[in-house]
Amino acid sequence: MDRRHFLMNTTLAATAALLPRQLFAAPAAPRYQIAVCDWMILKRQKLGAFQRTREIGADGLELDMGGLGNRETFDNKLVDPAVRKQFIDEARRLGLQVCSVAMSGFYAQSFAGRPGVDRMVQDCINTMQQLNVKVAFLPLGVQGDLVQHPHLRPAIVQRLKAAAVQAEKAGVVIGIETALDAAGEVELLKEIGSPAIQSYFNFANALEAGRDLQQELRILGRDRICQIHCTDKDGVWLQDNTRLDLHKVKQTLDDMGWSGWLVIERSRDAKDPRNVVWNFSANTKYLKSIFQQS
Repeated sequence: MDRRHFLMNTTLAATAALLPRQLFAAPAAPRYQIAVCDWMILKRQKLGAFQRTREIGADGLELDMGGLGNRETFDNKLVDPAVRKQFIDEARRLGLQVCSVAMSGFYAQSFAGRPGVDRMVQDCINTMQQLNVKVAFLPLGVQGDLVQHPHLRPAIVQRLKAAAVQAEKAGVVIGIETALDAAGEVELLKEIGSPAIQSYFNFANALEAGRDLQQELRILGRDRICQIHCTDKDGVWLQDNTRLDLHKVKQTLDDMGWSGWLVIERSRDAKDPRNVVWNFSANTKYLKSIFQQS
């Protein structure tokens, strides 16, 4: 199945699943929508994440699967139908969407070596289906850094191919974050060979490595990027960041024909990084002034 047919079938399946009542879909959504990560707003898998997102002014939320540690799988509160219903009802009440489900535990865990990865991926996919969410975020993290640890590539590719089978069956996409440059990530995605595994692009990775952000986006291309973490490392707000020109980013994404969710992860002011509403509302307001201007 090629990427175009996979995405078309996924869209049709999502539309059918939403009828007659839509849980998370908003009518006439703008081309670019802005979300925050529940773990970064200090509300990981907490119902209050939705109210905080509303206070911040974002359109949606990236929900985490919960901690991993030495457990057999994620500490996922959403497996409880009663808890899950509360989350669905609260999102609907506040007019918010869940844009993606994150496996952030793999920031610190080894996707290449950790036992039971297939179960963890399936648990994430099950939660996505129960929430009618079509994108998952999977960071390969420090232990899966393919620049520092290239010998891990065969194991990572093998596991991502297996994850692709699971994701294709469910009609969802798993977005991976790697340390590779765009050209290297394109080759990795080709090696995996499935439209169900795409790039979850992170501005900060490209900027920290001194890469041309616009060129990296163009190399990856519209159809390989499922979502974007649209922030830099912490220090200053987006509007004060001299190495990130979001007007140019928007023009590049416009030219590519890309649309979707821009998810705020960091770019907190160093003066008060734990002041969640202050930091994230400033970044949300700035992003909306650029990407949602009339």
